Amino acid sequence: MANRLATATSPYLLQHSENPVDWWPWSAEALTEAERRDVPILLSVGYAACHWCHVMAHESFEDPGIARLMNENFVNIKVDREERPDIDAVYMAATQAMTGQGGWPMTCFLTPDGEPFHCGTYYPPEPRLGMPSFQQLLLAVVQAWRDRREELREGASRIAAELAQRTGPLPESAVDAGVVAEAVSKLDAEADRVNGGFGGAPKFPPSMVLEFLLRHHERTGSAEALSLVESCAEAMSRGGIHDHLAGGFARYSVDASWTVPHFEKMLYDNALLLRVYAHLARLTGSSRAHDVARSTGDFLLDRLGTAEGGFAASLDADTLGEEGLTYVWTQSELSASLGDEDGAWAAELFGVTDSGTFEKRRSVLQLRQDPDDPRRYQRVRQALLANRDKRPQPERDDKVIAAWNGLAIGALCEAGAALDKPRWIEAAERAARFVLEVHLVDGRLRRSSRDGRVGAAAGVLEDYGCFADGLLALHQATGEPRWLSEATALLDIALDRFAVEDTPGAYHDTADDAETLVQRPSDPGDNASPSGASALAGALLTASVLVGPERAARYRDAAERAVSRVGRLAAKMPRFAGHWLAVAEALLAGPIQVAVVGPEPAAWAELRETAARKAPGGAVVLAGTPDSAPLLADRPLVDGGAAAYVCRGYVCDRPVSTPEALSLAVNIGPK
Repeated sequence: MANRLATATSPYLLQHSENPVDWWPWSAEALTEAERRDVPILLSVGYAACHWCHVMAHESFEDPGIARLMNENFVNIKVDREERPDIDAVYMAATQAMTGQGGWPMTCFLTPDGEPFHCGTYYPPEPRLGMPSFQQLLLAVVQAWRDRREELREGASRIAAELAQRTGPLPESAVDAGVVAEAVSKLDAEADRVNGGFGGAPKFPPSMVLEFLLRHHERTGSAEALSLVESCAEAMSRGGIHDHLAGGFARYSVDASWTVPHFEKMLYDNALLLRVYAHLARLTGSSRAHDVARSTGDFLLDRLGTAEGGFAASLDADTLGEEGLTYVWTQSELSASLGDEDGAWAAELFGVTDSGTFEKRRSVLQLRQDPDDPRRYQRVRQALLANRDKRPQPERDDKVIAAWNGLAIGALCEAGAALDKPRWIEAAERAARFVLEVHLVDGRLRRSSRDGRVGAAAGVLEDYGCFADGLLALHQATGEPRWLSEATALLDIALDRFAVEDTPGAYHDTADDAETLVQRPSDPGDNASPSGASALAGALLTASVLVGPERAARYRDAAERAVSRVGRLAAKMPRFAGHWLAVAEALLAGPIQVAVVGPEPAAWAELRETAARKAPGGAVVLAGTPDSAPLLADRPLVDGGAAAYVCRGYVCDRPVSTPEALSLAVNIGPK
């Protein structure tokens, strides 16, 4: 049996390379083999940090009997959803349509031409809670394929056609001030007044929604919007979803109170949360938000940074096959690490109880109140972290994903400039160089790489939008022209290759020359990270004020047209339109542009730092010598010294030359 996964760039595929299952990676050859053998395809989709993916692998894919049944009756294809989000999107839509829900691991049965006829998620080794066992399911599909093949094929064709109809562009519906206000009211109605955040369990960090609400508060002065952010940010930062020892956040909380996380840590979550907490810190001066932003930024560098300069995708939920093993504590373990006195103090501070908050009477660390002795807290925290680092550690999915690295680059630049963390900006620059050197092949982005070796999967729209946005942030943080040039090249490709023909403002998630699937995915909704279309819209809007006039109009028009298609989504389901709403707020504000000029860096440094701390979210800030960049063109020095020019859209104020005057000038809220 050939080991076709042994050379994969995906750690998830490599995890399955020694299974007795005869796995194929997704390829035309695999579909051809199914046609040749006249057997259905079993498609299994997951990702390296997924707990239940590991469970199903151990229970079923490592079982020789199950593997024999799979090998004799199917062509078995394994897909990493992070490496191939296009394939994941197509079959997740089918799974949700057939079952009313989705998730990973995802298990789909396809005809040899890739059309789905039965889909589900996790299947246990024995019948459980109304679910058939995986073996029962396999035998049922084998019998159906033998006895009712044409019926299955006809049903699969109908499903594929119905899914294609569902993926058309959204109708035009502008996102104006009224829609934005309606979105805030909807979020307020869905807010959890007790625990913070929105809705019930499980709870995911609503990062993009919080960024939108911060921008809305800055523009309108809405106390309601700011209160929603502060309560959610406070609750998340004190709950078990936040790692109080090493920094960073887990993927989600299994309960409504943010107490017990699903322990995987994703790059995109932490990049988006870094941005939110840094924004909250500079807006309100919150020392808590500042501390969380600092520890999250350091977590990105220290725990997810790769030797080549990029950022790894995730840390696993499991350690040695046990969920959360690295992270949870008992009272006796605290005492063994700290001594009895500090151990008892730490148990009370971190909410570690005799009965436990997690499995096997163990507890997830929380920090529901500030420590009464900050120095003691730091000493205890460092000692616990040192002891925890000696434990077995979760595996790291160290593939580098272009889109998620773009989110990290943007967050590190924005937070680094606002919080005076030059190390973060230097790390962002290293990551940008790496992605451009490795992922940019023949002028086009590839989705992922590992150990410096680029994968074969083409970049999707979110890769172009998120990475371009990160490069634009890096251009603003450093003033280096290269990053603007590279970003606009990516934006031009996205506009040319991903747009829906004859439908201005609508985009496919795959390029016009990408591999043909049974459906061309086009999902405008923001989910765990920005949708490809909303990421592109945000990058286009930022670029429109950084480039010269010959490109500015094209970018601005494209951004406005994209936003004009999501009004209904934003008003009715704002939790799935957070990034769209943040972009809309930037549009409503102008966006704000701050051009700082001076004869040399020392002269403009204070004004540049003030703009980074005081400008509202979505603002564009750039410093340099006059005419050194398009945004700085025709903006001379004032009396031979540094000056800041503040514009809102197409309207500009008189230049100011003091930090105090600049702080007032960038305030866009009610006067």
